This record gives sequence, structure tokens and C-alpha cells, in this order.
Amino acid sequence: MGPVGTAAVRDGGAALPHGFWAAVRVWLEKPQVANRRLCGAAIEAEGTVPLGEAGEASPSLAAVWAGGSGGGQEGRAASGGAAELGRLWTEVRGQLTTGHGHLPAPLTPWGGPGRRSELRAVLRTLLPRGRPVGPPAPPTKELAVQDFYNGTVTFLPLEENSEGKYQIKKCNIYQIQLTQIKDEEWCVSIVAPFPEDWFSDGIAYPKLAWLGNELLSKLAKWSVEQKPSEFKSTLSLISVAKYSKVYQDLKEKYKEMVKVWPEVTDPEKFVYEDVAIATYLLESTIMPGDSHLFPDTDWLIGNHSDELTPWIPVIAARSSYLCCYFVLPCCFFDFHGKYSRRQSKKTQYREYLDFVAQVGFVCGFHVEEDCLRIPSTKRVCLIGKNRTYPPTECALFDKQITQYINNRQTCAGVMCDRGVGFNHKDHSDGVCKEAGSELPENETDTAGTIWMPGFQPREKVEQIRNCASLPRDFVDDVVLSVANLLLNATPQKSGSNMHGENMNTWNQGESLSLKEVAEHLNKETLKRLKSEYGGLQTLLKNNHQVFEVLNGRVHIRDWRKEKPSRKTKPEVKRRLSAEAFKTRLCWFFIHHPDGCSLPSESCPYAHGTEELRQSQIIKKKKHIQ
Repeated sequence: MGPVGTAAVRDGGAALPHGFWAAVRVWLEKPQVANRRLCGAAIEAEGTVPLGEAGEASPSLAAVWAGGSGGGQEGRAASGGAAELGRLWTEVRGQLTTGHGHLPAPLTPWGGPGRRSELRAVLRTLLPRGRPVGPPAPPTKELAVQDFYNGTVTFLPLEENSEGKYQIKKCNIYQIQLTQIKDEEWCVSIVAPFPEDWFSDGIAYPKLAWLGNELLSKLAKWSVEQKPSEFKSTLSLISVAKYSKVYQDLKEKYKEMVKVWPEVTDPEKFVYEDVAIATYLLESTIMPGDSHLFPDTDWLIGNHSDELTPWIPVIAARSSYLCCYFVLPCCFFDFHGKYSRRQSKKTQYREYLDFVAQVGFVCGFHVEEDCLRIPSTKRVCLIGKNRTYPPTECALFDKQITQYINNRQTCAGVMCDRGVGFNHKDHSDGVCKEAGSELPENETDTAGTIWMPGFQPREKVEQIRNCASLPRDFVDDVVLSVANLLLNATPQKSGSNMHGENMNTWNQGESLSLKEVAEHLNKETLKRLKSEYGGLQTLLKNNHQVFEVLNGRVHIRDWRKEKPSRKTKPEVKRRLSAEAFKTRLCWFFIHHPDGCSLPSESCPYAHGTEELRQSQIIKKKKHIQ
């Protein structure tokens, strides 16, 4: 018997043993969260199987986990595969005591007096993220057998023989165990009966050391820290197997483009051509109205569509009865402007998703939610494929949409849809029915080009308002004024010697709140800063050589206290840092009464014009038409 690893777990919140089985479920359904070389797992069948060698799986529990990472199609397959699971169990159950001999405990004590007569089995197919080199390998299938009584789950790798029957690949059997030591002390272990024969393919089966370290630590953590998520699992509405295949096909198709893009391709041909095409497609601003409908379109896709996000279901509903929509909300906008929060008990993101889903339901769609596998915190999409009403009721729903939009605008300052969340029984309350909110019959029609005259699309050329475009003289004056304010807040402790070098009494000044700093600036300066995003705080943070802004307080930065980053900088950042060394004058050397807190050889900025170096960073050439 080969112990792979053991992790001690302390349970102070009565999470175990339920948390352990929840962690096992994550590893069964979403192995990619631990093993990044996997795309996921397709649950093919699941249910209860008898302890004996005969009998078939019970269909009563066959679909308990349906709808997991395998999506709707795998879930339906799982619920219908109970009989097949029973036949598979009959084939492989007898193999557990053959070949290498009897399996060592605790892989064998599945029977015995006073024990339950059933186990739970899950048949899954592991889906690799990448496409293996060489001829395609057969899919990796596993039968996971859970023994709730003993707190174990055993993973039995399966391989198909020439007769089409499955056999257990005994070299890669492993088991996850939960054991209670005493009171709140538990341990999670991974064991392998034949560690000397373990075969690692680097994908579905990493090395045993990985199981005993990486996987074990995650299982131990998940067992006591399982938190209910506000969102569904990724790709819950589609087949993970199909997704994996299409993903690999597209990756294979475009891999050469991605590989050569940064260094080889001619920007005159590729980059600017793509920019020109994108520019052409954007010389048209979409305004929610009759002139921007798409009657011949099957799908309307809103990918980070900002101001148009809540309008996507509306445009789809009014384009045609067959038009579907997909929207990936990012920035929070209502029909008429920025979205205002109304439910403090939810996160802003969850509340906004519920609002966009509510819009889809008001527009007559069955709204589905899924989570994409993209490197973004805003990755929840909403999909409307089917309608809740027959085509004969289009006019009725069109009036309902108009009333809802108008009420959102007139009730912008009133929480008229307080408490409305994303579940179908609540959506009907989303249409405001306050006294006087009913519109005259002639005003509920969608006649006219624009559906909401107050709608403001984003300007084609956005102004840069992060203080970066302010005149240099203005910024320098503000920086000097704020620095003097902080320095004069405490008695000056000049410590320069006759050579101008710093001593231990370098004056860092006092820290002041942003409010206190603002009170000492003149009205014209404050007015100019207020027109920029972040105002005074942004300007001070932009000048990080001089200031440090922490928890709303402004400090003069002492470069002696700056600690080098613990993480190794990437090669590009190291190169850029070296190229920028001594290319700008040191503000402290010029303006601080004690000079710079660092000696010249340690300061990244130049102590005088004689130290200035020409920047080695090659500026990009502007493309001239």
C-alpha cells in the first residue's frame, strides 16, 4: 500500500464530513480548477451500485449531479445511463480481486455486517486542454466509487480492450480518504495501492507527487472553505466535450498567427489593416430605435457592450420573433445612463446581472445564465434563445417593453423594483405598477426613430481625463505646493553635510488627509482638478516619485524604505527598468531642503544634469496616412 500524502484539517465550523464530499464533487466535475492541463470532465453516468458483484445501478439517484460541469447534454446522458452503469460495474467489480491479488485495505472493506448495501458510482471522461502530439489517444475514462460509510472515494481508470469491454488500469488506481482523528481534528489522505507501477501521462494522470501535494492541499482547503457561489459553474449550458474540441480546432487554426504576430508580421499589412476594418465598422453608432433593428439576424451578441447592454434583449425582441441574443455584461449601465444600486445585500455585479436578466424576461425570453472560461472577472453571460409567448402576442409584449423602459427612466430616483431578483416568479414584479405609472395608449407605441430620447451613447473620441493631459507647468506647481505643505507641517530637520549628502535626519514631513490638502489649494486649481477622473488623488498618485497615497492620506515618499519586489520581475520589465535608469531628474535633489534620501549611486533618478542618460526606449513610430 502506498500513502501518497496526508493533510491535517481542523474543522471548527462543523463543515465535515459534508465539506469533504463537496470538495470531491469539485474534483469529479471540475478537475480543471486543480489540473490546468485538463479542460474539464464529462459526466457520462452516475448512480448507486450494489456492494455485491451482481445487480444493476439504481435509477433513483442517477441524476443527482446532472447539470454539473458536463452541461445539459451530459446531465441528460447521466440520468439515462443508470442501466449501462450497472452493467459496467458488473464487468469491473470482479477485477478488483484479480491480477495483482487482493487489493490492500481500505480499498476492499466495501462489505460487512451492519453496512449499507450500496455504493455511489460516477463514470466520467477526462478532457485534455491541449491536443496531444501524435495519433489521437482514446478518451480517458474513470469510474469513481464513493463509500460514504468509510469516507473514501476510489478512482478506477478504465481502458477498453479489443472486445469492447472495459478493464481496470490497476497501475493508476488511487483513493481519497477522510478520517476523523478526534473532535475537530481530521485528515485528508491520498493512497495508491501500486505506487511503484504508477504511470504519468502528464495530463490526466500527473505524477504521484502532484497528487500528494497540489491536489491534496486543494482538497483539504475546499473541505472546510466551501462557499456557495453567486454564479453557475463554467460552461454549464453546453457540452464541455464539444467545447473542448472546437476550442482545440480554433487554437490549431490560429496558432501560427498568434505565434508570429509580435515579431514577424508587417504592421503596415496586418495591424493597420485590422485597425482600418475596425474603424470602418465603428464610423456607425448604434442608437436604440427603429432604425437599428436586425430582422434577418439569428443572434445579437453584446460583448462588453457597455451602454447598449440592457438594450440588447430589447433590440433582439423587436428585430424578429426568431432573433436570439447573447450578452456579456461588464460596465454597469441602465437604459438611460449609469446603473444605480438598489439592493445592498447583493454584490453590485450580481445585482446588475439580475437586472439585465430581468430585462430579458420582460422582453419575453427564457433567460439562461452561464459562466465563460475567459481571463476576466466579468465572465457571466446571459442568453435568450426561446420566447415565453407565442408569435401572436408580439404586440402585447412590445407594449410591456415600452412601459418597462419608461418606468425605469421615470423611477430612476425611486426604488420601484426593490427586491426583484433573477428568478422567474419575481420577474412579473419588474414592471412598475405604481399609481399614475400607466401610460396613455398612444404613448405606449414604439413609433418614432429613438426609443429613449435621453439615451447618450459614448463619444467616438473619448477624452483622456486621468490628469495625464494636464499642462506640465500646472502639475509641477501642484506637486511643489503639496510637498511644501507636508514639509512645513513639522519642524524642518535639515541634515545635509557640506557635500550635500544626506544624514539620518532627512525630513519626510507630515501626512495629511486628501481633504486637508485640498483645503490649502486655491479654487481655480481645485476646479481644474475636479474635471479629471479621481481629481487630486489621481494627480498625486501619478507623481509616485514624490508622493505616496495610503488610506486617503498623503505622505512624502521616502525611497530608503522602498523594498525590492519579492517576485522576480519579468525580463521585459527588468529591461525597461534598466533602460529608464537616470533618464529623469530627481525631484528631491532639486526641490527637497535635505536633497534626496538616497545616495546618487542608489537613486534611479539623476542627481543633476551631468548624470542624465538618453532614454534607450525606442518610441513607436506614428502611422502617417
